[in-house]
Amino acid sequence: MEKQQTIIILLSLMVILQLITAYGIFKLEKMPSALPASAPAPAVQPEKQPAQQPQTPPAKADVSAENDAVKGEANAPVTIIEFSDYQCPFCGRVEASLKTVEEKYIKTGKVKLVYRDFPLGMHDKAQKAAEASECAHDQGKFWEYHDKMFANQNALDIFSLKQYAKDVGLDTDKFDKCLDSGEKASEIAKDVADANAAGVTGTPIFFINGVALRGAQPYNAFETAIEAALK
Repeated sequence: MEKQQTIIILLSLMVILQLITAYGIFKLEKMPSALPASAPAPAVQPEKQPAQQPQTPPAKADVSAENDAVKGEANAPVTIIEFSDYQCPFCGRVEASLKTVEEKYIKTGKVKLVYRDFPLGMHDKAQKAAEASECAHDQGKFWEYHDKMFANQNALDIFSLKQYAKDVGLDTDKFDKCLDSGEKASEIAKDVADANAAGVTGTPIFFINGVALRGAQPYNAFETAIEAALK
């Protein structure tokens, strides 16, 4: 009897285990078979390179050389037209750069330099100094007189201007008459009118084959502009 009870208990446990197993299988079948796949990461787009913009050539001004003093060969491929003021300290400062331009480019026939006047209203002696240089030009001594004035910018009164004429070997009677009469004022006015038409507002300014270079620039700025003009 006791043995029969033991067998019944064991059979009952087996049935219970089978039921538990069947229930577990049923629950697993109801569960989703796999976790949902994560959304794929968006493809990395290659960085767009900015479109290369065509370089705009520098604007050129149509500036006449008139009949002003020229240094260099007439057929030089590059023309520098300078507008300057003898009383302007920056104009005096840039002379060192221009001397190097002369050695490297003017004397080798690549550049000619044209000097034109633009006396500024704030400089009370600049107008007569400009007229004096034109009087010297009449006697073929423009550049000598030009250099003399830039070397003595602090003394540009009438007495000094006449003394410089003597120093550079001009006929002083002709020079004094030219300067005192004011006959060169109209020549200076032409230069000023052309400068205004080209948009000049200060000195010094240089038009290198028409492209403006402003201010008392170091030599390498002239070199860069000249080399660009020679290409």
